[in-house]
Parts: sequence; structure tokens; C-alpha cells
Amino acid sequence: MEHIVIIGNGISGVTLARHIRKNSDKKITIISAETEYFFSRTALMYVYMGHMKFEHTQPYENHFWKKNRIDLVFKKVDKVLPNENSLLLNDQTKFSYDKLVIATGSKSNKFGWPGQDAKGVLGLYHKQDLEELEVLSKEAKHAVIVGGGLIGIELAEMLLTRKIGVTFLVREKYFWGSVLPEGEAKLIEKHIKEHHVDLRLETNLKEILTDENGRTKAILTEEGDEIECDIVGLTVGVSPNIAFLEGSGIETNKGVLVNRFLETNLSNIYAIGDCAEQREAIGYRRPVEAVWYTGRMMGEVLAQTICGNKMAYNPGPWFNSAKFLDIEYQTYGWVWAKPRDYEKQIYWEHKSGKIAVRIAYHKETQQFLGINTFGIRMRHDFFDKVLREQKTVGYVIDHLKQANFDPEFYTHYEKEMTQEFKSVLQTVRAHI
Repeated sequence: MEHIVIIGNGISGVTLARHIRKNSDKKITIISAETEYFFSRTALMYVYMGHMKFEHTQPYENHFWKKNRIDLVFKKVDKVLPNENSLLLNDQTKFSYDKLVIATGSKSNKFGWPGQDAKGVLGLYHKQDLEELEVLSKEAKHAVIVGGGLIGIELAEMLLTRKIGVTFLVREKYFWGSVLPEGEAKLIEKHIKEHHVDLRLETNLKEILTDENGRTKAILTEEGDEIECDIVGLTVGVSPNIAFLEGSGIETNKGVLVNRFLETNLSNIYAIGDCAEQREAIGYRRPVEAVWYTGRMMGEVLAQTICGNKMAYNPGPWFNSAKFLDIEYQTYGWVWAKPRDYEKQIYWEHKSGKIAVRIAYHKETQQFLGINTFGIRMRHDFFDKVLREQKTVGYVIDHLKQANFDPEFYTHYEKEMTQEFKSVLQTVRAHI
């Protein structure tokens, strides 16, 4: 019986295992050193905030794995030995496979700052990070978060619930300025400051200072400020967790290099999820995508290939969602922080400063290209359809009511927003 071994029990690896089992009787083993059982990584913040217990983050009962004949090995893989079709585990035993899938996810970035490995410095990615944060939080009074992205804002929200003060260092001119246009970035900056976070833009970390016990006591910025703190959260992005592949002959760049079928350069080895890097980027998507839903999709697609129905990975129109404290964010299609030459953008912000919508479209063809929403929940199926069918911006504006998820929004804001969009669109067309 063919033996499929999956390294990593995150959303990618577990989705793959489940779909292989649905379609075959192959032997399946998942190896992971992080946790014995799969859990929802996006729920870690809610465990810390007291909204749920860790066991509630596990979608499947412990008996699920045995019932579905999916073997779990709670060990670390030190090396991959492709010539032997085997793995060297951290207890120095070897483990054989017929087909191998690398689904080891990401690790938090570090950039060589002095003191970056001190006690009190952590990321927010693994269960072990959560456990360490719980210990540190018992006596902490102030934290410094480095990096202005989605993980950083989650960590800030978590710490605020424990009454731990937060200083947020962001090297860019605007918060998440590589992704958000200026209007949305300023809206979020204002919202962060209203939550009593000390947000410092265009500020860079220089060094983490420690006490005589090697524990964090302060940070120094490149601008010359010293900020006392008990916790330093390094949230300057993540990168593929692939160091153990060195010398294996599996081709890597930033991640494990794969083709559209998620195949590596070795015929019986594949990679999926955060650690996989497309040899050729798909549209405007990044070659490495550390996104929950793309990891799940890769698992579903690869299961088909492994079960004899070879299938290419095709993720479709881009979308993502997140929360900036209590403001929900969604994006569909492409809305660039700085508009491309072919692109026009229309922006509407409600006077409350908590709700905003930006629409991007092609200035010559009028094709709808993408939308950002803040404080509004939209329907994924609507935008997926209009992007696939290449509808015009006028069509999307006329049908925004269909796109809205929240009926409350129709009554309060839609008329004002739609009128403004149509007015701007007519003005732009008049000057073409």
C-alpha cells in the first residue's frame, strides 16, 4: 500500500490528508513537532483573550484521526533523505515514505537585531509563542511590537485586553503602507491611536536591551529613543520554515520551489501551503502566499493529483480578510497602495471615520479590478463572480446592494456611498 507522509499538521497538511482519505485507502502519516493535534492557528488570539480554551481550537475530536486511519507522529523532522525515500527524525530514527509532502508552514522573521533571542522576545505564529506570551504577561506592564502588519495588530489587541501598554513601531510612512492606500492607512492609524496605542511611524528597531538575567528590559530605536518594555513582539512578517531541507537536493529559493501541480524537482516530493513557492507567479499573486485559504486550496488540489486525478493549482481571484481591532477589513481583486498606470481608484469614507470603501477599475476599459472595504462585510461569491466575468465598475456600483452582507448597512450608508461613487465616475468619464 502506497504510504503518503506529510510533514506539518497545519491547514494545508490536514486538508490534504482528509481529501486523500476521502478518495483512497492509501496509508497516511502526518508528522509534526508543534502540536500532537491540528488546531486553528487563527484562533490563538482568542485563547489568550479568554474567548475560548485551546481545546476549542481543535476542529476534530482526538478519535477522528484513528477513525479515519490517519497516523499522527509527534516528532521533529531533522533531515529529508530523498535517495532513501526516508526522513531522519529528532530521535535519530528513520521514517520511510513513498510520496512526501512538505507542509511545514512559516516561521517569524528576524533580521539580526542585537538581543533578538532574549527572554521576552517572541513572534505570534506557533502554539509555543502563545504559551510563552501567557507566562510573560503575568508581570508585564509594557510591550513593544515591531512591524505594522496583520499579526502585529492582532498582538496589540491581545495585549490591550490584559491592560498591558503597547508601543507599535512601524518603519513605513503609513500603517501597512505597502498594502493599504493612504486613505485607509490613515483611517486605521487613527483607530489604533484611539485605543491608546503609542503608534510610531517611520521608526526602526536598532537593538533589544536586556537585564543581568538576559531578559528584555527596553529597546533602542534607530532614531535614538529608548523605550522600556517587558515584551517585544517581532511581527515583521513570516518566511517559509524550510531550514531542515538544506542538503536534501530539493530545490528551494525563499520557499520550496513547485510548479502548478505543486510538484518539486523530485518526482515523489511535493510542497503546499506557506512553505511552497511557485516557480512562476500566478497573475499578481506573490510566489509565496502565507494565507489560510490558499493553503487549504493547495491541500484539496494536491489530494486529487496524489489520488490519480492530476490537477493544477488555480486559486482564482485574490481575496483576503482581517480585523484591525474592531474594524473588519476585506479585499477582493487588486487595489494597489499606489495606483498602476492603467488604474483609477474611487474612495469613499463615512464621516464616522470607521467605514470606508475603495474601488479600483481600468481607466480605459472600465473593467472592475478590485475593492477594499473597512467596517463593512461583503459577500465573497458576488465579488468572485464579477471578477471572473470581468464586469465593469458601473455594473458593480449599480449592484452593490447585492454585494452587502449586512442589511443594516443598506439603510444607513449605501445611498450616500453609491451616489458619491457615481458622481466621481461621471466626472472622470467627462474628462477622458
